[in-house]
Formats: sequence, structure tokens, C-alpha cells
Amino acid sequence: MQKDNTSTPSTPTARVRHRRRSNEVVPDVSKANGNLLVDDRNKYRSMWIRAYSSIWMIGGFALIIYLGHLCITAMVVVIQIYMAKELFNLLRKAHEDRHLPGFRLLNWHFFFTAMLFVYGRILSQRLVSTVTPDKFLYQLVSSLIKYQMVICYSLYISGFVWFILTLKKKMYKYQFGQYAWTHMILIVVFTQSSFTVANIFEGIFWFLLPATLIAINDIAAYFFGFFFGRTPLIKLSPKKTWEGFIGASITTIVSAFLLANVMGRYQWLTCPRKDLSTGWLQCDPGPLFKPYTFILPGWVPQWFPWKEISVLPVQWHALCLGLFASIIAPFGGFFASGFKRAFKVKDFGDSIPGHGGITDRMDCQMVMAVFAYIYHQSFVVPQSVSVEVIWDQILVNLSFEEQQALYVKLRDILQERLLGQS
Repeated sequence: MQKDNTSTPSTPTARVRHRRRSNEVVPDVSKANGNLLVDDRNKYRSMWIRAYSSIWMIGGFALIIYLGHLCITAMVVVIQIYMAKELFNLLRKAHEDRHLPGFRLLNWHFFFTAMLFVYGRILSQRLVSTVTPDKFLYQLVSSLIKYQMVICYSLYISGFVWFILTLKKKMYKYQFGQYAWTHMILIVVFTQSSFTVANIFEGIFWFLLPATLIAINDIAAYFFGFFFGRTPLIKLSPKKTWEGFIGASITTIVSAFLLANVMGRYQWLTCPRKDLSTGWLQCDPGPLFKPYTFILPGWVPQWFPWKEISVLPVQWHALCLGLFASIIAPFGGFFASGFKRAFKVKDFGDSIPGHGGITDRMDCQMVMAVFAYIYHQSFVVPQSVSVEVIWDQILVNLSFEEQQALYVKLRDILQERLLGQS
């Protein structure tokens, strides 16, 4: 009579398989159905940590906005440095770096060269306007601006030569990969920052409103998804839900219309900064920031207390910004999620508790900053050349002697026209 060995595994392979079967975890039915566990303690703990960090960030951000254009620009620079640090570390391999002394320093050399080029181009006119009263400083700054491209190109070429001289056998692939990665970081980081700084000096309003709308959209999407989220939105971000996306979109668009009315009434936020001073701003707000009375249509319910409201024309532009911030800008976050999945990391860093790294918070801001600048230049700024633009070009591109010659020539032309009219 033979023994039945099918019920009791006798071989090592069978025993291993038996242990693996015993360790299998029964899948959570609620998660399989796409439902969120609202009563999960870890979920609530993560929410409070995230909320606490958000309060500190919003408070610090409000203080920097109060301090003015230069402090906001300095904040952007600090954010850039942290973003570059997180992205540099993403593909860094400690073993290879030990055999390449000074290789990390080369990355930062390219970074600060790009910073000098970008900010030199953006702030040159403001810098000239700031130092114009002093002849020596004016000549020095004019020379630096004139030869800025040569200086930046020389720094870049020196870094290029430095890179070639540091190439080591059996490490070419790693070094060239890091070289390409560094240049991609420069494009991503400085594309966003250049548009952001340009928005700041066009008026803090054009920086603050888009940035605030992204923050509102992010917070609203989190809370709507936390309490009402049931339907997954996109596979790249499993925690994103349609309920959170729709709720955040409505909240963002309404907030854009209301916040534009509040922000648009402060000259500190609406006046452009023509120099690098820190004094209080006074200017003609322009037609976009001058309120007009809007009479409500007849279909408004009778119980509504207002029959007319005060509206700023810029509020209609704000609706376009809110629409973009709620529908298109979140795709910057989806792109970042896919990027992190490609490199198998949860966050770009851990500098902000509950949020991850600086880059995790700036993914949508990068998309929004570019759109805000393009929209402002296309639909808000007058397309004709103004006297202020011509004056800025004269101050930046002409020497003191050339400016004197231009003044004499304009004086002669105007005198001839006055004599001809008389």
C-alpha cells in the first residue's frame, strides 16, 4: 500500500513554496474597490503634519511678500538652490563620486554661471536705474552689462574644459550622464525662475496671484480628495481623485476672481519695480486696476442683498489664470510623479515635513509661472513701444557720451519743428 505524499511536502522546494503561501497577505477589499480609508490613523497623522508645515510656509511667504521685490527674488534664488541640490542628488552615486574629487563642484559651477546669465539679463535695466546718480558705479555696471555675455560664456567654456580634463577611464558613461543631467536641471530650474523673477518686477500681483492659486488648488484637491475622494484620476498619482480635481477646480476659479479684487487694490502689489530699491511704490494703477460698477442682471434672485458690485477689469484676466491653475498646471505634478516613479523615489527630498522636498512643491509652480508671464505679455502689456521702454534701452545700451549726443540731436529736431509751426 503506497503512502499519499501529496498532502505533506517532502522536498525542500515544496517546503519553500508552502512557506510562501502561508505569508501571503489577503488584499484589502476597500482598497481594491478604490475607496479611501478615512478612519486610517496614519492618514490623519499625515494630514496634520502637512497642515502644520503649510501654516509655517504660508506665514513665511506672507512675510517675504511684505518685505518686497528684492526679498521675493532672494526667496526664488534660495528655492532654486534647494531644487538644484535635490535634483543633483537624484542620480548621484556615492561610489563613483569618491573616484571623482571636485566633480560635484563642477555641477555648481555650471549652476551659478547660468544664474549670472539669467539674472544679469533680467535685472540689468533695474540695476542701471539704481546706480545712475553715481558716475563711477554707472560706468562699472554699464561695462559689466555690456560684457555680460562674454563673461558668462568664458565661465561656461572654463567649466567645459574642466569637465574634459576630469574624464577618467571606465567612468565615461557616468560622467557624461551627469553632464547631460546637469544641463537638463539648468533648463528646468532656470526656465521657471527667469519667468518668475520677470513677473515679480512687472508687479508682485503677477507673481503672487498665480502662486497663490496653485497653493489653493493643491490644498483644495487634498481636502476634497481626503474626505470625498472615491474615483481615481490618473495612474501616475494613485492618491489623486476626480472628486478632488473637480472640487479644487471650482475652488480655484472662484478664489481667482475674489483674490484679484483684493490684491488689485494695493499699489504695493500692482506697481512695477523699475529699480532695485526697497522704498514704497506709487504709480498710476492703470485701467486694469481701476474699479467700475457692474450691475447684476435681472435673473439674480431677489433675496440677494447686492444689486451692483464693484469689479476690477483684472478680475476677468484672473479667471483665465484660475482656469489654467486648476486644469493644466496639475499636469506638472503628474509629470513629477511619473519622473519619481521612473527613478523609484517617493519624494525629491525631505526638507518639508509632510510635503517632501522643495521640488515636490514647485512642480506645478513652474508650469504656472511660465503661463502667467506669457499671458501677461500677450494680453495685458500694451503691444506698442512705450516711452519707458525706449528710455530703459537708452540707459542700458548707450554710453553717457552717446546719451548726450542723442539729447542734443532731439533738442535740435524739436526746435526746428517748433519754428516750422510758428
